[in-house]
Amino acid sequence: MPMAAHLMEVLQLLIGGLANGCIYGLVALGFVLIYKASEGVNFAQGDMMMLGAFIALGLGNEGQLGLSFWLAVPLAIALMFGIGWTVERVVVRQLFGQPQFALVILTIAMGFVFRFIAGSIWGYSPLVLETPFAGVNLSLGGVVISLADLIAIVVTLVLTVALWAFFAFTKVGLAAQASSQNQMASYIVGVPVMKINALTWGLSGAVATVAGVLYATRGAIDPNIGLLGIKAFAAAVIGGLGSLPGALLGGLLIGIIEPIAGRYAPGELAIMSPYILMLVVLVTRPGGLFAQIHMKKV
Repeated sequence: MPMAAHLMEVLQLLIGGLANGCIYGLVALGFVLIYKASEGVNFAQGDMMMLGAFIALGLGNEGQLGLSFWLAVPLAIALMFGIGWTVERVVVRQLFGQPQFALVILTIAMGFVFRFIAGSIWGYSPLVLETPFAGVNLSLGGVVISLADLIAIVVTLVLTVALWAFFAFTKVGLAAQASSQNQMASYIVGVPVMKINALTWGLSGAVATVAGVLYATRGAIDPNIGLLGIKAFAAAVIGGLGSLPGALLGGLLIGIIEPIAGRYAPGELAIMSPYILMLVVLVTRPGGLFAQIHMKKV
């Protein structure tokens, strides 16, 4: 293969990988949001992404409610914010003060419930979300970029910066970080721990919906796409579970490595590449690339 053609192929793989990585990063942001507020891990995050995508599809597609895409998506985000809020208040809150392992088991079970609900309503066959930019491509110097990929990259960057600013500069965000360090101590000094946890779960549901919609604009969806949360968790671990920029970086690294390994490495190695990367990072930097481990004061 000529050098120029080889370079164009690599650039094409990188662009597709960046778009995939942004979606992984957004789901990883959901893991980080929950972790920053409660130091717990929500293993249903991928399934919340899936459910959000199906809600947007149900609201917007012709033959469903038939709302315009630009109305259906914000409404789906709002509904998933409410679902996340309700899950925390009704289910997760009952585990307050319990070992974190209880939350792990609970959220794994929640994932099965979300998949069952989606399958019961929309079925298990792949469905396509109707969007106004389906099939629209841009060409830059011979490299073809789909508008869906470009939107995924831009939306992810904007949302990551917005969430980082929220936690770094707002009273609620700082209170959420204090709560993650020590929920009981934060509660004693007046931090509304319960409200912050509910807000964080709501935000996690909203972010998951954005990721689900971006995923759906690039291909068909079915209830099993929630398993993408496994790769997103790997991305969160690679970046550091307490870091929002780290979650995005971890997602981008996995997104880029996957197509490159798929093209140039043996099939088994390509499938395992995200987890090999996670293993390497855990061995060299146990806290992740953007480790934010602090001593807790009692």
